[in-house]
Amino acid sequence: MASYRATSEWSLEDGGDFPNGRYSRGHSLVFGSGLEVPGTASPHVVGNKWSVPGAADPEEMLVGAINTCHMLSFLHVAREAGFLVTRYRDAAEGVMTKRDDGEMWVSKVTLHPQISYQGRQPTPAERDHMHHAAHQVCFIANSVKTEIVVEETVAA
Repeated sequence: MASYRATSEWSLEDGGDFPNGRYSRGHSLVFGSGLEVPGTASPHVVGNKWSVPGAADPEEMLVGAINTCHMLSFLHVAREAGFLVTRYRDAAEGVMTKRDDGEMWVSKVTLHPQISYQGRQPTPAERDHMHHAAHQVCFIANSVKTEIVVEETVAA
């Protein structure tokens, strides 16, 4: 069994008005690997004044985690199926919507992989099978209730 760590740290900046919600949402997020990422709340949630430009928000990190996990899982599945992948690019998009109880959630992430192969090209059925298998073994996909859709763009 593995465990993973992430430490977030925030402090009230001078001039912040915490009781009235007027404060920066900027913070740091340090992963167990030592990587430090500037974090913020989404400007879609708190507006541009309280979010920090150039910092990652939790919703973006979730979409990134789903995107990266699917990619890494797909590369593994494709290799085991005998394909030689030379490039994988995915401009994933997450959508936040309201649940029936009025709370917001990332309800859907659509992956848009563009994959290049050397040698034999997979058939549409083989591509679908590999994406399905990648979804089944992706740790992040197995951890969220967000709908994950794959819409691969096939090079002509």
